[in-house]
Amino acid sequence: MEENPTGAVVVPISLATTFQQTAPGKATAVNDPNSMGIGYEYSRTGNPTRGAFERAMVKAEQGANYCVAFSSGSAATSAVMHLLKHGDHCLSVDDVYGGTQRYFRRILTPNAGIQVDFVDMSDAEKLEFKDNTKLVWLESPTNPTLKITDIRAIAKKCKEHRCLLAVDNTFCSPYFQSPLNLGADLAVHSVTKYIGGHSDVVMGVVCCKEVALYDKLRFIQNGVGAVPSPFDCFLAHRGLKTLHLRMEAAARNAMAVALFLQDHPAVRSVIYPGLKSHPQHELAKEQQYGYGAMVSFSCIGGRAEASILLKNLRVFCLAESLGAVESLAESPSLMTHASVPDDQRALLGIDDSLIRLSVGIESSHDLVRDLLGALDAVQAESHKSDNGSNGCKRKKAS
Repeated sequence: MEENPTGAVVVPISLATTFQQTAPGKATAVNDPNSMGIGYEYSRTGNPTRGAFERAMVKAEQGANYCVAFSSGSAATSAVMHLLKHGDHCLSVDDVYGGTQRYFRRILTPNAGIQVDFVDMSDAEKLEFKDNTKLVWLESPTNPTLKITDIRAIAKKCKEHRCLLAVDNTFCSPYFQSPLNLGADLAVHSVTKYIGGHSDVVMGVVCCKEVALYDKLRFIQNGVGAVPSPFDCFLAHRGLKTLHLRMEAAARNAMAVALFLQDHPAVRSVIYPGLKSHPQHELAKEQQYGYGAMVSFSCIGGRAEASILLKNLRVFCLAESLGAVESLAESPSLMTHASVPDDQRALLGIDDSLIRLSVGIESSHDLVRDLLGALDAVQAESHKSDNGSNGCKRKKAS
């Protein structure tokens, strides 16, 4: 409170684009902690509301000494890739967010000459580093098949090969996982998701330990100019204050949903790190503080049945994105991962029957009942098809 001369208990929204200087070339308020010691001269370079949010994120992301905010999660990803140069090589986890995959494959490689290989990172010993490998890009859990990667093991390999490790920590948020404490150099978040938490702000951040990386990222932030607005920073800061409450509530609901789904006859498989059936359940228990609130599952049938399910949901909203107070459902093959080539989706197990749920903080009873009604609709349609033109009833799907 002593940092704010007005006594306001909420960080003010500073809309000024430019700031009066004390003398030619002398920035104002160099002693304001939110200016990071450089003062204010132009809002792209530094803004009091943005600085306050970045400082709050440093406290939220364990192991971080610095944070740089951007206008979206994709802009944050782009800023990390600006640390590389033409001719460098990047290893990316294969089951990566569709937008990240699209950016790497269709923009970064052809336009910047940075080669990206998408690989399975389940075994760090099998990673094939090249002489020009400068960065490993990792998501854990992955999107949308929720694979867990041993961050410590990957970090160890990166140190041996003198390359950076960036971890997209969006799915866990700072509350359920601390990549920097596990050896990562950079922790990346789409603030749009859990940190903002209310589906009303698009932002991203990159957190790091080392001042050399921070200085480069701040230069990129200012030079490229993909900065968030003061109002967006205000909303994200407000959302951050309730992150712990929302993550706990959403994770409890996700477990209830996952347990329900795994016993329903219209569901073929359920993917949730909190279930003992998850292949990396023990690893998730070891390196995370909780299992998160993302659940993926495959229903019986294919695209038609998945569409019936999604159309019959009433509490879950059919929409992209994730991490908000409201529960969302989507079809990755047709929505978030439609840009991934068909053959790659098939290899990753992202078929038309796969549904991704972002479980919110509503009543768990309401969420389960909503899924029950939608799955009943799938079964009813399946039984209609089974009693089709042959006039004989086939065996009930299981």
